Amino acid sequence: MSEILSPEGLRCDGRRPHEMRKLKCEVGIAQDADGSAIVEQGYTKVLVTIYGPRECGNRAKRTNDKAIISCSYNKATFSSGVRMRKLITDKKSTEVSVMIQNTFEAAVLLEKFPKSEIDIFVQVLQSDGGERCVAINATTLALINAGIPMKDYVCACAATVYQDTAILDINNLEESSRGPLFMLAVMPKSENIVQLQLDHRLHNDHLDKVVKQTIQGCKDIQVLLDRKIKERTVEAAAAYDIKPRV
Repeated sequence: MSEILSPEGLRCDGRRPHEMRKLKCEVGIAQDADGSAIVEQGYTKVLVTIYGPRECGNRAKRTNDKAIISCSYNKATFSSGVRMRKLITDKKSTEVSVMIQNTFEAAVLLEKFPKSEIDIFVQVLQSDGGERCVAINATTLALINAGIPMKDYVCACAATVYQDTAILDINNLEESSRGPLFMLAVMPKSENIVQLQLDHRLHNDHLDKVVKQTIQGCKDIQVLLDRKIKERTVEAAAAYDIKPRV
């Protein structure tokens, strides 16, 4: 892990430990979908499309009192310079799909759409670490773009620890360093945790510091996502000569 921080305390991409990667996002880019968004954090780029709510065609899965969510997560073969065996890739994609599904089942107001289904399609276009977090952030934007009500934004951020220093919004090099990988998805207003994952051991002495910094990272992301939604609302209202409340 000697390459994670320089003697000056800088990371390989020039950031300080607490600094986030630059975030860029757009919504409504897929015309055939009910909602869509693309989010870039550093060199990681994820596209999410939403279809629904629509009538659930699978009677075995259909519920009378609420909608169901399904998620398909895929990583483009050209997204990184590393080729993996298809079996390993498929297993990881299935695990991430279930994680995203569970995350948004806790956030979407499913009871407003009985006997319906909401399909989430996630495509990783570029991969440089933090794909799960970027996928969650893009899914939040896409669901809002689809007009699907949620309790709050869901924002995700990941961190690791190097020499007692918490390192936020990690890239691929930092993610591959064999250090503890801590990923958190929260509803920023209430700070309710809807998803938590920890790969490798994290010493208890570091836990409180990592949780606080990761939650703050999620709040910073929420500000940027909310700004994009407000910009989009103003643009849409201007097209119809409506004065929106933002």
